[in-house]
Amino acid sequence: MTTPATTPVIEPQTLDLEALNKQYDTAHPSEVLAWCVANLPTGLVQTSAFNVDDLVITDILYRQLKPANPVPVMFLDTLYHFPQTLELVAKAKDLYNLNLQTYKIPDVDSREAFQAKYGDALWETDVAQFHHLTKIEPLQRGLQELGAIAWITGRRRDQAVTRADMPVFELDGNQRLKVNPLAAWTRKQSWAYVAEHNMIYNPLHDQGYASIGDEPLTTPIAEGEDERAGRWRGMGKTECGIHI
Repeated sequence: MTTPATTPVIEPQTLDLEALNKQYDTAHPSEVLAWCVANLPTGLVQTSAFNVDDLVITDILYRQLKPANPVPVMFLDTLYHFPQTLELVAKAKDLYNLNLQTYKIPDVDSREAFQAKYGDALWETDVAQFHHLTKIEPLQRGLQELGAIAWITGRRRDQAVTRADMPVFELDGNQRLKVNPLAAWTRKQSWAYVAEHNMIYNPLHDQGYASIGDEPLTTPIAEGEDERAGRWRGMGKTECGIHI
């Protein structure tokens, strides 16, 4: 007998992505997510770093849409998150009663253990390997274990030039459906939603951290800087590898 997670309602490869993107290109995120919930009652996963955009999606899913099968929210615990981020994850889990699924590198459970196994400050000597260990492998393992046929991201087109042409619906390298419901939104719209619904958010956003990742690789931004300028500052990177 198969489990619901392995019995997809649709096959992502059979979707007419061109038609879907034409229909939903400028739609409100709640409309995009409503389509996901209606057409993917199983096999749908939200990936979240608990940045403001991720929380907007979670709020829509858990407060507005409330699907019969709560969408799993996958959090990648890299071991190097800010304490404020971990506190926010716990707070959101309680507030929304999240189906929270945490994934991390399998053979270490602390920064000290990570450094003992992989060396001090691996992000400085081999940032690609650091992200592979802490993000890329746990993400792919998590999507597989959760039976994901589709996953939701919090990316927006205005976050970076590398995302300017991002569609709402696309297929990833493993032929899963990848959904970007906030693609057409701006940073201002995300924060307006937060204010309208009195949402919780990471207090680091109030300290100049526009985009929040791992503590050693995240800095505040100055007025006028690109939203993601504080990520991998001085390293010539714009992505960790998850979305490449």
